[in-house]
Amino acid sequence: MVTRTRILALPIVLLAAAGAPAPARAPQAPPRVLPPMLERYLAEVVQPTPTERAQMLGGRAVTKLLTADESKEVAVFGAVWIDAPITRYLDAVRDIESFERGGGFVVTKRLSDPPRLEDFAAMHLPAEDVADLRTCRVGDCEVKLSERALRRFQTEINWKGPNVQAAADALMREILLEYVKGYLEGGNERLAVYRDQSRPTFVPQEFRTMVEGTPAANYMPDLRQYLLDYPSATLPNSTSFLYWQETRFGLKPTIRVSHLTIAETSGGAVVASKMLYASHYFWTGLEVRTLVPDPSRGRGFWFVTVNRGRSDGLGGFTGRLIRGRVRSESQKGSLAALEATKKRLEG
Repeated sequence: MVTRTRILALPIVLLAAAGAPAPARAPQAPPRVLPPMLERYLAEVVQPTPTERAQMLGGRAVTKLLTADESKEVAVFGAVWIDAPITRYLDAVRDIESFERGGGFVVTKRLSDPPRLEDFAAMHLPAEDVADLRTCRVGDCEVKLSERALRRFQTEINWKGPNVQAAADALMREILLEYVKGYLEGGNERLAVYRDQSRPTFVPQEFRTMVEGTPAANYMPDLRQYLLDYPSATLPNSTSFLYWQETRFGLKPTIRVSHLTIAETSGGAVVASKMLYASHYFWTGLEVRTLVPDPSRGRGFWFVTVNRGRSDGLGGFTGRLIRGRVRSESQKGSLAALEATKKRLEG
């Protein structure tokens, strides 16, 4: 949550006595302007309050909820100045297994190129998910899966056998491997159609409408086309990889698969993390992190993030009851992530 910045006015004492040492020169105040594209984005999209803008220019992390369809999407803007070289962040995020480790990240594993079944060896379904999959039916399931995947759990697992957990883990690993291979071959159109609820959720369609409503991507047309048309579209000066995680940020442990792309620009960089699959909560998600140099402030960079996620838990009567809390917690989480990134890189 954004807090107000208090400005303390310190009196300046002039030493008039003969021979008194000259006072030390006060440190130069940071510039009160921002790089042009960032300035434009703030003015047109984020529209920070004067207090939020002063806080940001003062070097503190700022977050703000962005306009989105509250019945299914949460969107959060964040920014902070980081006094470190851009390459330090890029090197860290390339080592994703170390970068996203600890806290709510139980396991993070970068996938091979091409992906292999062994990449998912550490993936274990939570016991409650296995129990749910025993009785899952199309249109009534706690785990987000396609109709084909749900039927495989119904027909390929001996639910009365002695090794149900191991069998369920093995099948889920196969499903995830097929899923990421399909995405690498056919892009978004090979993403799942979830059948865990009464109405199917078309992930490709949800992702497209989310990206089309993301100004951060629209400010960078090459990135927008890449996100929508991968693998037929390419992004200049970029590298990418897939990784999976087990996370514990909500009420249930969640298996996630993401596609991370790093694109270096003239002096700066863009990092886009695209959620391809989540076993709970999310249909899809996208985080765009823009690293903007600002020579007027020194060697560091502006770390600007836009995080959007679509979920089925925000609609209907229950969704209206919890919507405010979800939005607030998302904003707090973004603020904590910004502060942790700043501390880590500057330290």
